[in-house]
Amino acid sequence: QVQFVESGGGLVQPGGSLRLSCAASGFTLDYYAIGWFRQAPGKEREGVSCISSTDGNTYYVDSVKGRFTVSRDNAKNTVYLQMNSLKPEDTAVYYCATGVWSCSWASYEYEYWGQGAQVTVSS
Repeated sequence: QVQFVESGGGLVQPGGSLRLSCAASGFTLDYYAIGWFRQAPGKEREGVSCISSTDGNTYYVDSVKGRFTVSRDNAKNTVYLQMNSLKPEDTAVYYCATGVWSCSWASYEYEYWGQGAQVTVSS
């Protein structure tokens, strides 16, 4: 059974940090690019970050550059999103996704999705 399970969301004050994890089972992440998306209430889902499968190149939307870091541990079949200097506008449900060979900001191209993790940044 294919599963992509997220963990690590929560409530944090502005300026704080959180780390999201996505653990895959039933398939191996080695050959796939992995994207992170988020969706805030009343807004479209947007791509946040992506890490490629082969060379490990990483990509970020401008609003999170310098604050978020995506990484992968193929041995653990897990991907991470480290989020630092969080802002209230980062509040959203965050999703990991995979099933693509190369990074893309188009969410419809991704086949497997995590269940979502709520991240709330508030004082």
